[in-house]
Amino acid sequence: MDEILDGLTQIDCDILIIGGGTAGPMAALKAKRKNPKANVVLLDKANVKRSGAISMGMDGLNNTVIPGFATPEQYTKEITIANDGICDQAAVYRYAQECYGIIQELDSFGIRFQKDQNGEYDVKKVHHIGTYVLPMPNGDTVKKALYRQLRKARINVVNRYMATRLLTGEGRIAGAICVNTRSAEFLVIRAKSVIMGLGAAGRLGLPTSGYLYGTYENASNSGEGYSMAYHAGAGLANLECYQINPLIKDYNGPACAYVAGPLGGFTSNAAGERFIECDYWSGQMMQEFFDELQGGKGPVFLKLNHLAEETIAEIERVLHIVERPTRGHFHKNRGTDYRKQMIEMHISEIGFCSGHSASGVFVDEHARTTIPGLYAAGDMANVPHNYMLGAFTHGAFAGEDAADYIADVDYAAFDEGEVEAERTRVLAPTKRDDGIPPNQIEYKTRRLVNDYLQPPKVTAKMELAQQRFAEVREDMETAMYVRDAHELMRGLEAASIMDCADMAAAASLYRTESRWGLYHNRVEYDRDDENWNCHTILTKGDDGRPAHRKQDVKPYVVEIGEDEKDAYYKQRVGASVAAE
Repeated sequence: MDEILDGLTQIDCDILIIGGGTAGPMAALKAKRKNPKANVVLLDKANVKRSGAISMGMDGLNNTVIPGFATPEQYTKEITIANDGICDQAAVYRYAQECYGIIQELDSFGIRFQKDQNGEYDVKKVHHIGTYVLPMPNGDTVKKALYRQLRKARINVVNRYMATRLLTGEGRIAGAICVNTRSAEFLVIRAKSVIMGLGAAGRLGLPTSGYLYGTYENASNSGEGYSMAYHAGAGLANLECYQINPLIKDYNGPACAYVAGPLGGFTSNAAGERFIECDYWSGQMMQEFFDELQGGKGPVFLKLNHLAEETIAEIERVLHIVERPTRGHFHKNRGTDYRKQMIEMHISEIGFCSGHSASGVFVDEHARTTIPGLYAAGDMANVPHNYMLGAFTHGAFAGEDAADYIADVDYAAFDEGEVEAERTRVLAPTKRDDGIPPNQIEYKTRRLVNDYLQPPKVTAKMELAQQRFAEVREDMETAMYVRDAHELMRGLEAASIMDCADMAAAASLYRTESRWGLYHNRVEYDRDDENWNCHTILTKGDDGRPAHRKQDVKPYVVEIGEDEKDAYYKQRVGASVAAE
């Protein structure tokens, strides 16, 4: 099974899209529609039919901007405030202007959104200020509907190939090097443009369960996009702004306040008291959550047992079928009944994800990275608070812009020696007779992430992390051993996780302040708007290590009033809701 074979093939295409989850398929569809003659290739290390964070569906759209409920200006203001002002608003504002059209397009695919008795979209309020949440009654079909569109458009799909490095030349993108996850055969793809939609770095921290794949994020999202962008020389923004989310303790799935909140559920302490006004995820919300969890009124719970039977039944219908259908089995085996008990919650492991924070490959409002011809969209691009609809919308921007870009360029020449060097790097673990298996390398890396990088952040601990990571990297590069092509894929994932861990430590040490609540709570430093009201851009330095620079936040499209800037720091409720 998964025998390692020797092979190298090269193909050419106009637009290569890496990642078949959410952003990638939409980018492929938009590029093909804009230029039907373009050769568009969509590549995934698994199978596009069931890959990505939406593989099992999604229970709703968290960030819709629908006429009559919200305006682009309101949404842009909310996201800027929620992200502590570190936001190039042009990308957020363009999203807010155009996401409604994407919703209508998804509707035409057969993905149904909840509507009221008048046939209007039934939008719910969860955010601190505005109203943006749109439930999806048949959200379990979203991936199937998307795949049907790919087949209909006759997009060239390449399954079971994992991109390992991007190719550049002549100062722009040139393609990618890929390896087959079942045979270890290599594929070099020359491309005039490349779009990355590889999702979050979801296997960075280690879940409290200790299971490598029991992660909050889709476990196949192991940070390859961040790693490839780094090694290609692209800029990555604000990687110190971690993703940390509330979750069901021991289940590692979201508590889904987006579903339960509009129906009357809320986050409470052990006394059944509501302590935060808003369950919309932000760094400051997570700081309040953490403080309550660690304080005398912890632990923290999702409280539903005060609701009517029909309301609880509706919550169960959504939460136990869509996105994470194992949730109901978990509660049943644990003996938890929403009608009787509150559901214990905890906080997730750390990761990189713009879907819930702001850390990612730096892009503009067209999804362009700092490398000409290279685009990024979805959870791995740095536009804050993207979520699924953001991935669809920015994927559309990337596909359309790439279709224009390829009209004026030919293939960029690249160094053929890079291909051979990458083959040597990738196959090195297959040449050893014995050694350390990839799962042990990965486990140790991620345990060290938890030990030294999990907030609250301490300088000495992060410096120790860098030393420990260097030791594990030495083991990985000289002693990691794989037996088959499947383990080779796991070894490549471990290398990406190591790159992300290094970047997380370096970025956190560089920003000498606290910001984004718990996401970058650096205990020795207070918030410092005078020196750090900026992006931090991480690139690969000449010495092969992460290098940093500051980059100004672009002038706002929508002004934020002085009395509005700290709105997300005023979420702790004064009056308690009595337990029942």
